[in-house]
Amino acid sequence: MTRFVCSPGGRVGGNIRVPGDKSISHRSIILSSIAEGDSHVTGFLQGEDSLNTVRAFAQMGVTIQREEDRVKVTGVGLHGLKKPETDLDMGNSGTAMRLLLGLLSGQAFDSRLIGDRSLSSRPMGRVIEPLRQMGAIIESEPGGRAPLQIIGTTDLKAIEYDMPVASAQLKSCLLLAGLYADGTTVVRETAPTRDHSERMLRGFGADVHSHESGISIRGQQSLTACNLEIPADISSAAFFMVAASIARDSDITLQHVGINPTRTGVIEILKLMGADIELMNPREISGEPVADIRVCYAELHGIEIPFHLVPLAIDEFPVLFIAAACAKGTTRLSGAEELRVKESDRIQVMADGLVALGVDARAQPDGIIINGGEIAGGEVDSHGDHRIAMAFSVASLRARDDIWIHDCANVNTSFPGFVKLAREAGIGVSD
Repeated sequence: MTRFVCSPGGRVGGNIRVPGDKSISHRSIILSSIAEGDSHVTGFLQGEDSLNTVRAFAQMGVTIQREEDRVKVTGVGLHGLKKPETDLDMGNSGTAMRLLLGLLSGQAFDSRLIGDRSLSSRPMGRVIEPLRQMGAIIESEPGGRAPLQIIGTTDLKAIEYDMPVASAQLKSCLLLAGLYADGTTVVRETAPTRDHSERMLRGFGADVHSHESGISIRGQQSLTACNLEIPADISSAAFFMVAASIARDSDITLQHVGINPTRTGVIEILKLMGADIELMNPREISGEPVADIRVCYAELHGIEIPFHLVPLAIDEFPVLFIAAACAKGTTRLSGAEELRVKESDRIQVMADGLVALGVDARAQPDGIIINGGEIAGGEVDSHGDHRIAMAFSVASLRARDDIWIHDCANVNTSFPGFVKLAREAGIGVSD
């Protein structure tokens, strides 16, 4: 198992570009594969999670040519996928498993989704239940866990579904299943979640509407190939935003970052804490808003994180907890139960790690309370969670002694080259 050793202190600076957005990379392969014609994707994330999606569609007969971050996908159309000869292995990716579950529910062939130990422990019941309402035939392990066996059917029926939780993965799963259903599927959200699927579906020519009563998609419509440029991932950029905010004399510019309004909770939360963040050169590419983000050091203060921002920053909370540990005063988060069913129980694992480094942190059922103060050195266990490993690397900028982070191999799932880029920016991390 890879471990990181992080030396204390330092500052970050320069102009850097983090890898492509993971959420958009997954969706680019999925929709290109079931479109008609050749799609060209640039800026594709070369992490293990998104590469597993590439492998899955290649197993189903899609021709995919990849050269670094450029991908050409020869789509087979809505009904052109073939039965895979072996299990489809999603590795560590909950996004891939949930989105493919929706897509595969409407195929004429049987298939089986598997994942690593972490993914196999994550509950899939929230997506299985509405898919079964649509007529999908899915078998799972107890508790709705993987492996997941999907029995082929072409008789999906459209439903109107009120989501019990704010989850872009659940919404996207049902929209993909809706493409194969008879009628118009409507999904209603409890709170806004990332809308990459809706934006990209429209780019492929799909009839998708967002309105007060929900998001609707008409079934049995064909998609047309298109060219996509994927922006840098704001979830990956977040580590450097926090790094510059907490390390004195820091000044860094993050290039070409996606600033989709359903993903900018991390920016809004940091600004509420007093961060010095400037969005420069705003523009739009492939239907997604993009900007360069400049962040300079600022003295942060603790806040009560607004409830409406929680779903807009759900993946960035591990590193936001580091910002809270470096802030003056108390930061409180509630309404974030979703963090307990990510790649790890991110509430408990982060609380345990912060306490191990001398920070006053108390896990709550749906959040955490962190009293800012000094960060000592010590050892933390990331429990195989890529975002936790990278978050504690950022903490070293304000640490008194070395921080040793265990079980970091999964960083490559979302941020290949993290150690190299972090060192170039000024973070003293090595593996």
